[in-house]
Amino acid sequence: MAAKSKSAKKKQVLKLVQSREERRAQGKALRDKVPRRSHAGWKASSKRRDPVDILLKSCEGRIPRLIPIRFGRMMQTPFTFYRGAAVIMAADLARTPVSGIRVQTCGDCHLLNFGAFASPERRIIFDINDFDETLPAPWEWDVKRLATSFVIASRHNKFKERDARASAMRCVESYREHMAELSDMRVLSRWYLHIDLDELIAEMGDAKAKKRVEKRLAKVRARNVMEQDFPKLTTMNGNKPTIKDNPPLIYHAPDWTDAKFEKEVQKAFESYRETLNDDHKILLDHYEIQDLAVKVVGVGSVGTRCAILLLMADNDDPLFLQVKEARTSVLEPYAGKSSYANRGQRIVAGQRLMQSASDIFLGWAVGPDGNHFYVRQLWDGKIKPVVEIYDEDWMLEYADACGQVLARAHANSADPAMISGYLGGTGRFDRAVADFAVAYADQNEADHAAFLKAIRNGKIEVYQER
Repeated sequence: MAAKSKSAKKKQVLKLVQSREERRAQGKALRDKVPRRSHAGWKASSKRRDPVDILLKSCEGRIPRLIPIRFGRMMQTPFTFYRGAAVIMAADLARTPVSGIRVQTCGDCHLLNFGAFASPERRIIFDINDFDETLPAPWEWDVKRLATSFVIASRHNKFKERDARASAMRCVESYREHMAELSDMRVLSRWYLHIDLDELIAEMGDAKAKKRVEKRLAKVRARNVMEQDFPKLTTMNGNKPTIKDNPPLIYHAPDWTDAKFEKEVQKAFESYRETLNDDHKILLDHYEIQDLAVKVVGVGSVGTRCAILLLMADNDDPLFLQVKEARTSVLEPYAGKSSYANRGQRIVAGQRLMQSASDIFLGWAVGPDGNHFYVRQLWDGKIKPVVEIYDEDWMLEYADACGQVLARAHANSADPAMISGYLGGTGRFDRAVADFAVAYADQNEADHAAFLKAIRNGKIEVYQER
């Protein structure tokens, strides 16, 4: 009797594993409560907060002298504004319909936060490459922010409105189609899946675009840190290499020169080392810290405590690490607080979950002032998209690639069968989000205009770089 009872229990447990078809049906059933057409369009609520006030609030805790640089970069175009305004869109997305399925999101999912870089196996892969805002949240938020970025970038390139909308639609269509493919794959197969840049290039239909990307890829493969990056970033102070000052973008802070601070940096570095795998700890131990300097990066990150760290294993063997302050994700007020006490760990965990391959030096630490940081290599075969030179066809191909990558990233933390079931096999969701993207691009332009007005009225101080 006991053996029979045990067998019956085992069968009961196995029954709890639902088939793909059952999980797709569950996703499809979610349409009853949240129809796919409900994602279309955007209209600002009468209770919507002033976007300028949101931006000013987001500057709390940033380095005051760097904030005008951030705003100077944001003022240039509606797209540079969009890049720095994730905090505004997070508040707006929180008011949009969601199916109820949550994934590990990028949190700041726009087309310039994708790119190519070298994997630990030294393949050049294409993936998401910025996770400062990553957090478990509705998958729709990433899709909508990404689609909107294609409309804004297309308008910046002076495309016709139908072509701008088409790029957003291609992005969402690619996400939907690849999510369906992922839902048919075994878990380990999709977990190991990566997108080689060589494969993307081979699939490109635009011969001119293909030639340009191949040329950039060849330069990256020929890049040598010692021969190219080291002379550009460093100078010799006696026999010791130090990072070159280029204020206000690269500089040594005055309080970083005393022995006490050096000890605190070393202590923080040791805490970072403990977050690495054992083999990577041994690899890092071959290097010694030589110098540390503030380095202003990006748009949204400007004003946060970011630095570059120079390490040497020998006089011809440098390693540059980027140290970035980790702040509270812009999604947390709406999606819930992070489960990680260290905000750097939040970013590292999200990156490792979403990327197909992550930097071996990726880790986190607490700085001398108690702020949270994450660390990664400054350059590792990185290729950034130069979307301002894309024509309509090239933008469509890039939209397709980004949609594919985002689907794979989301599938790592959620059930792709449920998401695919909700999306369906037609373009209904694609069209709805394309409509949203166009409408929100209009909102972004209005917010940018309000931002410029605040600058003219003296409410916001800017520093414009030459």
